Amino acid sequence: MSGNGIGARDAAAVPPDWAARALTAVRVLHTLVWALFAGCIVAIPIASALGRHAVAAVLAAIVAGEVIVLVGNGFRCPLTALAARYTDDRRANFDICLPEWLARHNQAIFGTLYVAGGAFALARWLLASG
Repeated sequence: MSGNGIGARDAAAVPPDWAARALTAVRVLHTLVWALFAGCIVAIPIASALGRHAVAAVLAAIVAGEVIVLVGNGFRCPLTALAARYTDDRRANFDICLPEWLARHNQAIFGTLYVAGGAFALARWLLASG
């Protein structure tokens, strides 16, 4: 790796500040994608509590799609690998605009909220159906 985080083969092909710009773009994109999924997770029990069970199911399915991607990629977001091409930094938040503690515990926190919200939504749906 060269000093700017780009592999030696790639470094000659880009301007020196390109890696920093690319990393920033990936971090912003990753943060927006994270916010979408975090919002879906938080909205699942809210939609269910409001009796919007179909909305809760769609939100849960959207998040399930992301879970499939994460499982298929070794529990890492594909954007992490993309960001890693542009820096040698490997702190928990090198690839996303989140506090380091949240980036480090993101899957545990939001995985728990997803399961709990899904269980709540399922229970509400079953009670409303029966």
